[in-house]
Order: sequence, then structure tokens, then C-alpha cells
Amino acid sequence: MTKISSKSGFPIINNYLPHNFLAEKVILSSLLVSSEAIEICLRTLTIKTFYFRNHQELYKAILTMYQKKLPIDIITLNTFLQDNGLVEKIGGVKVLIELVNQVPNLVYLEDYIRLVQDKFIRRSLIKFGYEAINSSYITNLSLDDILNTLEGRLFNLTNEIQNVETLSSVDLFSNIFMELKQKSFQPTLGGVGSGFYDLDSFTQGFQKSDLIIVAGRPSMGKTALCLNIALNVVKNSQLPVLFFSLEMSKEQLAYRILASETMINPMRLRNGNLYKDDWAKLNLTIKELSNLPLFIDDTANLSVLDIRSKIKKIIFEHKQVGLIIIDYLQLMQHLKSKPDNRVQELSQITRSLKNLAREFKVPVIALSQLSRSVESRMTKRPILSDLRDSGSIEQDADLVLMLYRESYYSSTQNQNSEMDSTEVIITKQRNGPIGTIELNFDTTYTRFLNVFSKS
Repeated sequence: MTKISSKSGFPIINNYLPHNFLAEKVILSSLLVSSEAIEICLRTLTIKTFYFRNHQELYKAILTMYQKKLPIDIITLNTFLQDNGLVEKIGGVKVLIELVNQVPNLVYLEDYIRLVQDKFIRRSLIKFGYEAINSSYITNLSLDDILNTLEGRLFNLTNEIQNVETLSSVDLFSNIFMELKQKSFQPTLGGVGSGFYDLDSFTQGFQKSDLIIVAGRPSMGKTALCLNIALNVVKNSQLPVLFFSLEMSKEQLAYRILASETMINPMRLRNGNLYKDDWAKLNLTIKELSNLPLFIDDTANLSVLDIRSKIKKIIFEHKQVGLIIIDYLQLMQHLKSKPDNRVQELSQITRSLKNLAREFKVPVIALSQLSRSVESRMTKRPILSDLRDSGSIEQDADLVLMLYRESYYSSTQNQNSEMDSTEVIITKQRNGPIGTIELNFDTTYTRFLNVFSKS
């Protein structure tokens, strides 16, 4: 039978869990001689990162003193511990004396921090494993609840593992210089090209780690535009593109793609009313599309955790991902439970999507509805505040594109016109200009074209 440690609360395996006593001791010793060390540890270490209870108490005391702007050295720390009755908890004055005798080398502080973090993550994984085993025995809990809870905890644990290395200004600017030098030899877009030249000239492509919002009223062409972008990216880069469709089925999207690529009338295509030439076009197009790494997922009620696990699977098989598209934001769920506050839940979703983009270093495009307030204005052209359940959306997004077609609101629009002028309004761009570009919308085949393109 597995014993539980009264000290750590973890199961005892071979009498102890992974830890590094000396590294913890050197870190605590560093905090007594350097305020810079305290700032570094404050950003990277929590109290629970330390394994030994007395080390946790010491670190907690030092953080409290730092927050109260008290001077920190062996004398002031000892006084603080005595005043708060904590001397026995840390193991007595002899522990403080040992810290003073331990001469720290601040040059290697970050290496010691990584050692302690490594052991903490390993302990957390062991605890997670036992929680998975124990919860599996609780038969009155549904499998969905168990899996969602475990997946959430694993997601949080993975976020803790992600350690962003702090670069000095020398390293940072040296890396940027080398990147610029490489770009000068091979002039390309800085990000993933959309295939629409005017848009790419504004954005320099969709940047890695960016959250992009494509917004518009229903039937404005959001799905069509993003489907076109997905095809352009997967054809030009051969990188996998994941299209998560929460509104349309994958079969409906497949028919759209086929109609757009073959130029076969969508109604005839769906009805199977095909001519002899159509079959040849279909055969050739299906062969070409079958070789493209385009993945369409139409699972309903997707959460960010679901999307993350599917991305992990694609990366495991294909090593990297070029673009992620989610259609659309308001149909997503944060967790598999009923939300108390939809606006707050949407805030959590957009923040999680931004973290997802940063974690996998891939642009994430999320489609979004606009509020009905647009319809009540004289000027129907959308603005940033029209984002439905906005606030967090416009805050977390790096790039916001809004679609506007004058003919959408015009009662005198030309029904015989195959091309419809569409404005793509860049209402926010964190690292670039805002403005408006124009695209042609082929209403017959639901596809967007560059304004100078005839076919």
C-alpha cells in the first residue's frame, strides 16, 4: 500500500520525491545578498516550487518582507521570523546560519532556478498521475467530468513548464540583427501570407503567435474569406492548416471548396447534376486537394482544451502547423459546463486562444459575429466596438479585420452581378497601420479574389 507523506502530501515513492536540496538552499542564500535575485525569483518561482517545508516558509517570509519594502538580510530576516513566531517552522536559527555560510554564485542563479523548477514539475506529474488513478476508481463520476478535470489540470501544468528565457539586450538585438540579415538575402513576408496582396502589404502576413479576429454580420462572407485564406496558405506553404468549424459541417465546407476550385455551379454540384466535363474537373481537383495537409474538424461545442489536444496530434504527425482557423468564436465553450456569465467566459476563451497562439507559435484566426447595433445606425460600416461581447476580444486580438459589403444593405443591388466589391477594414493592428483594402467577392462560387483578378 502506498504511504502518503505528511510533509508534502504526496505519495512516498522510494521514500522521497524528486528534489534538489542544495539548489534550493543556494537560491535562498542568494535572496539574502541580492535584491536583483529576489526580482528574478519573484517572476519564476512560487512558494510550492520549493520541496522542503522550511524552505517554503523562508521563501514566503522573504517575499512578504520584499512586498512590505523591508530591508532583507540575515539580521532583518531573523527578526521578522521571531516577531511572527516562525523560527521553529524554518528549523531554528541554525538554518539561517547555514544560509549565511553558503556563499552563492549569482552567475548561476538561473541555472539553479531551472533545477528546482524541473524537480517541481516532476513532483507535479507524479501527483497528477495518482490523481488520475484515484479518480478512475470513483464510479459515480462520469468519464467526461473526470477527463475534463484531468485535461484542465494537465493544461495548467503544461503552461507552468513553458519557461521563457530572459534574454539580455545584447542577445535580443543580436538575434534581431541576424533575422534581418537573413530576410535581406531572401525578401519574403514576415508572416504567413493570406494570398491577398493588398492585405499582405498592410499586415506583412499573419505573424506567428498572433490572434486574428475576422468579424462581420451574418452572410457577410467571413467563412468564405477564411476558407480562401486556408486554401491559399496550404497551397503556397504546404504547411498543415487546421479549420475548426463549429457552425457548418465538413461536408458543407467540402462542397464549397469543390465549387470554388472547379467553377462548377454549387447548385448543380449538390444535386449531382453534372456534365461530362464536370467529372473531369472534379477528378483532377479532388486529386490535388487530397494531397494538401488541410484538416477540417466539425466537432460541436469545442473548448480550447479540445483544440489544443487536436493541434498537439497534428504537430506530432507533421512537426508543425501553419495556421489555425476557428469558425466561430461565440459558439465555443471554455469548459464542458454551463457558464454563469457568457461575457466572462468569452474573455477566458479569447485569452486562452492568445495563449494557444503563443504556445505553438502559430497565427490563430477566430471568426466573430458583430452586434446588432450596426443595423440601427445610419452608417453600417463596422467599427471596433461593434464586436459582439467585446472588450476582451479587442483587447486580446493582435489584428482585427471587419468585412463590409455595401450591397448587403442595398435594396437596389444588381442581382445579375457575379462580382461584389467587399471592404476588409483593418480596425486594429498591434504592430502595423490600420486602413481598408478592397476585394472582389464572387457570389456564385463564394470566393474572394484580388481586385485586379479576373478569374
